[in-house]
Amino acid sequence: MFQSFVFEEPNLVITAITVVTFMFMAYLGISEITGKHLQYSKFWNVNTNSASSSNFLQRKMSSKLGMFILYAPACVMGFASFFLYQYGGTRFMLLKSAVTIHFLKRVLEVLFVHKYSGGMVLGSVLLISSLYFSLAVVIVFTQHLTLGYTEPEVDMKYIGLLIFLVGICGNFYHHYLLSKLRDQREKGYKIPQGGLFSVVICPHYLFEILGFIGISFISQTSFSFSSAVGVTLYLVGRSYVTRKWYLSKFENFPKNGKGSDSICFLEKE
Repeated sequence: MFQSFVFEEPNLVITAITVVTFMFMAYLGISEITGKHLQYSKFWNVNTNSASSSNFLQRKMSSKLGMFILYAPACVMGFASFFLYQYGGTRFMLLKSAVTIHFLKRVLEVLFVHKYSGGMVLGSVLLISSLYFSLAVVIVFTQHLTLGYTEPEVDMKYIGLLIFLVGICGNFYHHYLLSKLRDQREKGYKIPQGGLFSVVICPHYLFEILGFIGISFISQTSFSFSSAVGVTLYLVGRSYVTRKWYLSKFENFPKNGKGSDSICFLEKE
């Protein structure tokens, strides 16, 4: 039944990359839950000690620069894909556009929307940036390899486009709400309000997941589907520990009720 929704696997190398990528993303999610966090936002200074402070990869950088490095390489790859693969039909054009728009939006948010506190650790910046870049490269390249293959029996590209647009718009809107929580002089965290924050703790994570699901539906390859599941596992793991952080920092944070009983998606900027 699954074969009705996905392209035939191009080759064993892509199959291996798909499995490894999924396992690595799942590992990152589990690591968050077990206390081994990627060091940015609230957790930029965890898992460090005086012995490791001289480590090059433990060097701190500004959040704005770090977040820019996270997304810029993948954004450049998105634009480059239009020159590297100039043909391919409607599905391929939609996929290249979705990947490019996703990371371009994130770069523009970093530059013009987000407000920052804390910092980022170089090792985490390089890891996440490499991961996003690799996802962009392999998603596009795998789609290129499927050109000429028989289309899946169930065509999901237009449904995927709709889901992607909902995800990217919802993600931007809730990032915008977060940016309005504090002015340029404030560095502390506040409990988010407005939008869907009364329904889920951090809906921009939820909408980011929808964005990746939309991309996977446009692509309909095993790699894109596994990447969407992997991103979901990581963001759920990250949000789980961030919810615990909110509970420890804010006495008035609801321990019961809509916020804490719903899926936890919490801010990373």
